[in-house]
Amino acid sequence: MTLKSKITKPFIGLCLTLFCSVCFIQFVFGQLQDSGKALKLMTYNLKFASPDYKPSWEVRREMQVELIRKYNPDIIGTQEGLKEQIDWLADHLPEYVVIGEGRKGGDDDEHMAIFYKRNKFRLREMQSFQLSETPEIIGSGPEVNPRMVTWARFALIDIPAENKDGKYPQDYRGHWENTQEFYVFNTHYFNGRIDTLARLNASKLILKRVNALNRFGSWTPERPIFLMGDFNCRPGSAPYKVLVGDKNSTNTDLFKNSFEDPGKIDWILYKGAVKVLKYEDVDFNVNGVYPSDHKPIYVEFELINK
Repeated sequence: MTLKSKITKPFIGLCLTLFCSVCFIQFVFGQLQDSGKALKLMTYNLKFASPDYKPSWEVRREMQVELIRKYNPDIIGTQEGLKEQIDWLADHLPEYVVIGEGRKGGDDDEHMAIFYKRNKFRLREMQSFQLSETPEIIGSGPEVNPRMVTWARFALIDIPAENKDGKYPQDYRGHWENTQEFYVFNTHYFNGRIDTLARLNASKLILKRVNALNRFGSWTPERPIFLMGDFNCRPGSAPYKVLVGDKNSTNTDLFKNSFEDPGKIDWILYKGAVKVLKYEDVDFNVNGVYPSDHKPIYVEFELINK
């Protein structure tokens, strides 16, 4: 055996091993994408169109479209957007459907809008409630800067590839046990030191509402739930602990944080059969100019069949 053969065979073996590993990773990721179980979420405080904030909305809006197109999230929970802002983004992002209303009802005040990909999801249910003592009364709470939650129940659109069979036959009559559904809650908490109790009560109300939706019936699996937004408080605070608990918590009704950054007030929380694949605090800017005073949070999840 020559020196050349001694060097070449191990090298070839290593190359084959690496090649097979890359192919396997690509196959697994492709299967995940093909199965429709990958889910990309973003929460983004747009910064309302204040005439005092620089750069102006007319400058920032182009940057926000560029940002969204770059990351291509499936669902975006937005905060602070006024009607003009939400309408402009919806017009320039036609691949999304937008839902949600203003904090005082209709088009009035800041919106808790949710954008979702029209070709990936079917909207099964949509509601909102106020973070107040009368949650069902739209616009209730403080006269200035009332707060609310927009939530939706989505189903993944299951359209099989051409010449392939889907999981539903043409004459499907079954129940919902195979339907992949999930909830998204989007909110913006009260700000300021004097609103500490209001944030705490907001967390209690949201957790109560979320846990009431855990199951439609005993025959259905638990649907994953995502809670996102600008919470105006940090991990470790009392409102956060109501939702997530602490390191010693064993309550299965609580959320998990996709990534616990002690300095962040924007979070994407989750519960249910979900795995975090990627987390990013998006540092998007154009020549040092940012399109908002908040950085979006972008998280890629995998919805796991149980």
